Amino acid sequence: MIMKFRFLGGADTIGRMGMTIEGDNKTMLIEYGMSPTKPPEYPLMPPKIDHLLLTHCHLDHCGMVPAICGRDNCEVFTTPLSAEISEVMLYDSLKIADAEGYDIPYTVGDVEKTMDLVVPFTFKDTIELGRTDVTLHPAGHVPGATMFEFKRDNSTLYTGDLHTDNQKLVLGAKPVKCKNLIIEGTYGGRNHPPREDTIEEFIAKIDEVIDRGGTVIVPCFAVGRTQEIMIILKDLGYEMWVDGMGRSVTNLFLNYPEYLRDPRSMRSARRSFREVKNANMRKHASKGKIIVTTGGMLDGGPVQGYLRAFKDDPNSAVLLVGYQAEDTNGRLLLETGSVVLDGEMIKIQCEIKKYDFSAHAGHDELVEFARKCDPENIVIMHSETRELFLPDLQDYNVILPKLGEDFELDV
Repeated sequence: MIMKFRFLGGADTIGRMGMTIEGDNKTMLIEYGMSPTKPPEYPLMPPKIDHLLLTHCHLDHCGMVPAICGRDNCEVFTTPLSAEISEVMLYDSLKIADAEGYDIPYTVGDVEKTMDLVVPFTFKDTIELGRTDVTLHPAGHVPGATMFEFKRDNSTLYTGDLHTDNQKLVLGAKPVKCKNLIIEGTYGGRNHPPREDTIEEFIAKIDEVIDRGGTVIVPCFAVGRTQEIMIILKDLGYEMWVDGMGRSVTNLFLNYPEYLRDPRSMRSARRSFREVKNANMRKHASKGKIIVTTGGMLDGGPVQGYLRAFKDDPNSAVLLVGYQAEDTNGRLLLETGSVVLDGEMIKIQCEIKKYDFSAHAGHDELVEFARKCDPENIVIMHSETRELFLPDLQDYNVILPKLGEDFELDV
């Protein structure tokens, strides 16, 4: 059967994902996120939705789901872990919007309704939506992240964000045979260095900073990166602290051990870190050796207090371990050595280094994954460099849809 697809966001950009599938008298929406820019950017508005499928809990994929559930009262299919963490992220997003004075097109009531509409499924489960069966497969991105395989006359795989290499936190995604592959291309044209080499360099730098009397600040995204870094550092033996939303996310992860590569390792990492639970404890954390803290792009969260505390200490270091988007403090720090705190440009005298701990597959990994899926058609999304895949995918019909542009696939 021929069905119509349309990207409402995240086609030739990274973030604010959203894609509709129309046919058989149904309209499905896969993901509906926001870009955490200043102010946030939203996807196009979809028609009335019958079913919403969510791959994972990062805001660029889940951040606008309540706007649709509040309007259309549609079921949300996702893993229970993604649902629980999305709830935390959505309430935090409302709090940030209020603090920053941004309009956000949904209410607390819409978030509550969204959570009531969640129908939880897990990996290998199949959802029957009319004459289409939807099966969940691990995406290897963060715990609970899923790919959706749509089976009708043919098979169509939607990857969401994926990683094919094993991380400390989760195992990598495995290819799924399909006729149509809709795959993310975040790292088109770029590959990651070997993860173990990065870990070795990262730990060596930490040892160096501590040996010279400094403190290491590791700003992290709350979901996935905080926990990955905690597992990497858990056996170092230093006084280590974890601060911010990452603490509660770690506890949620441990409530769903089936989504973790090694739950015992995650529990061991949690024991190795002291938790900052109030402002007074931040004073104690500042006397420790390593502080893992949100926010990952330095635009909010406890990290700003630590930057103020250590800004004049050249013996200390800020080690960035995540993507730093344009117009963020993290990007500003990398490019100028300064950040903006409370409207004031502050020079950071600490050593500054960035390490690649991406939870996305690199270019060559994506190409290999696509080939092993053995599709006829490949749709590339979530990428600003999609054209760079074309030389490596000449044997396939590659589709690069534009924002708001319909395309059709035989499903």
